Amino acid sequence: MTTDNQSLSESSTTSGYQPDFLGPDSVPVPTDPRLTVLDYTHFSIHQDTERRMPAITAVNIDGATLVTDIERGNNWRLDPRLPAEHQAGEELYARNDIDRGHLVRRRDPVWGERQVATQANADTFHYTVCAPQAGYFNQSKELWLGLEDHVLEHAATFDQRLSVFTGCVFTAEDPSYRGFLVPRQFFKIAAWSRGGELAASAYVLDQGEGLDMILRRGLRPGQEAGEDGPGPFKTFQIPVADVASLTGLPVDQLAAADVLAATLAQRPAFPDVRRRWIELSGPQDLILG
Repeated sequence: MTTDNQSLSESSTTSGYQPDFLGPDSVPVPTDPRLTVLDYTHFSIHQDTERRMPAITAVNIDGATLVTDIERGNNWRLDPRLPAEHQAGEELYARNDIDRGHLVRRRDPVWGERQVATQANADTFHYTVCAPQAGYFNQSKELWLGLEDHVLEHAATFDQRLSVFTGCVFTAEDPSYRGFLVPRQFFKIAAWSRGGELAASAYVLDQGEGLDMILRRGLRPGQEAGEDGPGPFKTFQIPVADVASLTGLPVDQLAAADVLAATLAQRPAFPDVRRRWIELSGPQDLILG
């Protein structure tokens, strides 16, 4: 990690994540001062320059002004504000079944005036905004992508504002591939205002054994390989406080607003905190208060 947490704004029109987006109660990014902050249009990323990936990203979503007809594009590029050796570029993603998984979902910051929305769309194609994800789950509409669709569609349907934090769960046991440690897990925290008070919920995506299969044995999504085929990936709703346990990031403010708290209070305490995690088969399993 760098010891400099200076925000590196790309231009005078780049606003980055706004802590006061949800109303009078400011919701700052639960970050670490050793991370490097890069501001883009409607979002910011906090880069771990040793791991060369974002430790946490933060995006503001305005469901009332989403722009849905902007062409996706695919112009992936390094961010010139950061040394190339502090980023994971094409050397990680070329010629394999590892996707450039958007940690800031491409559609999330695409709102507001069309020129601004167009810039936000383009900004999400920096390598600093993504992390390596096994293609067979990054593209799945049932779980992780389905959850992201649900969050965005809810914001659009109810003209709601959301702030969403997504990042990598870095561990020393992450598998090594092409000189990079590839995270097995990712987290997401969604925050919104409900009745004038902050509400939040948290999730973990586990790439499962399938990541090891793809990285080490070259298996491809859908390949028939019996017991050697890609293993399951799982999505869980978890206590927001558990994100701190997984990442070391300070999530106290968001944990105090956790909509899962009432449900957990009715359950017995488990020595293994992961017994509190709720595996999701789809958005219908979400507990939102």
